[in-house]
Amino acid sequence: MEQEQNNSSKKAIVVVSFGTSYQDTLKLNIETIENKIRDNFPEYVVRRAFTSRTVIKRLAADGVRVDNEIQALKRLQDEGYQEVYLQPLHVVAGAEYEKIKVLVAHYAHAQEKAFEKIRLGRPLLYCMGQEDHPDDYEIAINALRTQLPADDGASAVVLMGHGGMHPANAAYSVLQLKLKDAGLKNVFVYTVEGFPPLNRIIDNLKQQQVKKVTLMPFLLVAGDHATNDMAGDEEDSAKSQLLAAGFSVDVYFHGLGENAAIQDIYVSHLRATIAHPPHGHRHACGKSHGHRHGQS
Repeated sequence: MEQEQNNSSKKAIVVVSFGTSYQDTLKLNIETIENKIRDNFPEYVVRRAFTSRTVIKRLAADGVRVDNEIQALKRLQDEGYQEVYLQPLHVVAGAEYEKIKVLVAHYAHAQEKAFEKIRLGRPLLYCMGQEDHPDDYEIAINALRTQLPADDGASAVVLMGHGGMHPANAAYSVLQLKLKDAGLKNVFVYTVEGFPPLNRIIDNLKQQQVKKVTLMPFLLVAGDHATNDMAGDEEDSAKSQLLAAGFSVDVYFHGLGENAAIQDIYVSHLRATIAHPPHGHRHACGKSHGHRHGQS
């Protein structure tokens, strides 16, 4: 429940994601993180926003109302909130993250200040360990280890990311390099709508003489993409293509939002955003101490 605050101390956190119309996975992956943020930041009111208009429309048809990022900030402005932090649950800083970044910049640089303070946190994969910044990839890989099956030498894990045309799609290739550097040579990354494609991964699996593959969504939620593009029965799904290529296939049908260590990363990103004031391009990452292993 939201607590009443006087105007001078009204502080809010908007937890913003692409969203999902799958009610069960919404509770397991998004609501769980929202609740963890509430537990860690009890002095803040926590609100939900989705960036996908399509998902919002589908939910509205079922009688469920969710604000988009514009509506969420307008509502906070109308209610007199002065300090606002937005924590995205996006995996990479792609097109959906850009929507929020542009909006926050508009509020931050407007002549008439709607909020005394407004800041944007970073998605799961952003900083790469340069200078004194944390390595978000290393931290995410350590969190991922908690859900990986044992490596028996003849098996592999194939992670499905979303991907797209945005330059941030390159994050998946960085992740692949860093998985290899971390010693996880049996974990491969492909994307539904970008690079690397699945056929490239299948070639790698054959070269390594892999027999068994575990498919795993590298997505916040196990929703439409996981159900259809990854684990569906259509011949173009990842599962069907891998079976056709001669592999035995298991499916790990859980979004990243169900992983407690991943949840802690989002909490730590938010904590860094609140603790470190913006300064050029350095504000997105904050300092590395306390976050090297995804501690919240």
